[in-house]
Amino acid sequence: MMAAYSRVVRRSAAVTAVVAAVMVGICAGVVGTKGVYGALVGVGVVTVFFGISVLAVGKAAKISPQVMMVTALATYIVKIIAFMVVLILLGRSTAFNGLSLGLTALVLILVWSGSQIVNTVKLKMLYVEPDGKA
Repeated sequence: MMAAYSRVVRRSAAVTAVVAAVMVGICAGVVGTKGVYGALVGVGVVTVFFGISVLAVGKAAKISPQVMMVTALATYIVKIIAFMVVLILLGRSTAFNGLSLGLTALVLILVWSGSQIVNTVKLKMLYVEPDGKA
């Protein structure tokens, strides 16, 4: 179970990193320096938030699939609330472009989530143990 989860995480991280670089480039071209700063803050926030989830779900996966699912759902809810708070706190800053931050974060969240879904669906994982062991 843990090996399958780590494969999904690695693939999702690779796809998201490529899209992050593209978003920084787009924000640089459209907005300029403040766009780059905004995009980089967005990349940083999303990286920290998903990094926390990866660590928490990874530890929970070692316990049981049920604990893993509860942990994934709980961290998702906490991340949504915390992300709203972070956006409110950073929204008043003039050091970077807030639209670049928000758009980059939104795109990366969607790419990460979509990539995890696609990679999980492609994963060939048994639902029962063939030898009958629990």
